[in-house]
Amino acid sequence: MSDTEFDQSLVTAAFTMGADEGWRLVSAAGAARRAGLDLVLARERFPTRASILMKFGEFADQHALTGAMLDGTVRDRLFDLLMRRFDYLQTHRGGVLALLKVLPLEPVLGLLLARVTVSSMGWMLEGAGVSGEGVRGEIAKRGLALVWAMGMRAWLNDDSADLTGTMAAVDTALNRADAIAARFEKAPAMADPAGDVPFEMPADPLPMDAPPGPAAPPNPDLPFPEDPSAVA
Repeated sequence: MSDTEFDQSLVTAAFTMGADEGWRLVSAAGAARRAGLDLVLARERFPTRASILMKFGEFADQHALTGAMLDGTVRDRLFDLLMRRFDYLQTHRGGVLALLKVLPLEPVLGLLLARVTVSSMGWMLEGAGVSGEGVRGEIAKRGLALVWAMGMRAWLNDDSADLTGTMAAVDTALNRADAIAARFEKAPAMADPAGDVPFEMPADPLPMDAPPGPAAPPNPDLPFPEDPSAVA
């Protein structure tokens, strides 16, 4: 068994355990026993419960980025990437729902997930051809995290086989982000309060309708939104 296969087995067992017994009872050792995995190796690769969640976010990102769209507008590519990530969450739906239930009682865990989610949104941006570096990149990651949060709220109540409700929510959120981008791009020059020297409003960090091309120059796995309950 490769390291990746070991990690996938333990993460799957952990989320199944969370769905069956509640997330507060989940541990790397318990997941390893459930999956028949070596406890010593589990201790080495998953020293804390948080490491299970970080690996889960990494797998979700890998699923989204594998086979992602290379053509179309940035907006289309972002929609594709986010829905691929939701597809991965859907395969562990019971465990994810159980996790979200305990977040209000575990604020430290919620903050960790928020940080991981912002990082994941950076990968979604890069996968769509948008730079996630620098100040503009940080703004873009948090903007996309809000889109993800809106999708998460819909996903929580989406019982459709093809996640129709989630797709509609993500589509609406991207449209709103697109409208905000357009307003920034059309904003007139403003005066510098320090010296009345005109300067241009910065271009929006998330140009949804930009044609495919190289990432913008350089400007933190539910990543991100300040509401931990919107993070997966």
